[in-house]
Amino acid sequence: MKSVFLLWHTHEIPDQEDDSKLIGVYESRDAALSAQERASRQPGFAQLPEGFLISEYEVGKDHWPEGFITVFPNRK
Repeated sequence: MKSVFLLWHTHEIPDQEDDSKLIGVYESRDAALSAQERASRQPGFAQLPEGFLISEYEVGKDHWPEGFITVFPNRK
């Protein structure tokens, strides 16, 4: 099965939820790594280089087959 590679950048903002950005979707891990290298020289990304993540996803496959629940940490 064919896979694509998603390049994400996430960082924490105090007293808020994490800030996540999908930078792009690439047809190879090498292409995603090249994009990470380009992005890592840009403002914001350069100051937070540890925030990059590359995720491999199979095309044509359900990735949330069992649904989800939402947890609200501040609610009782």
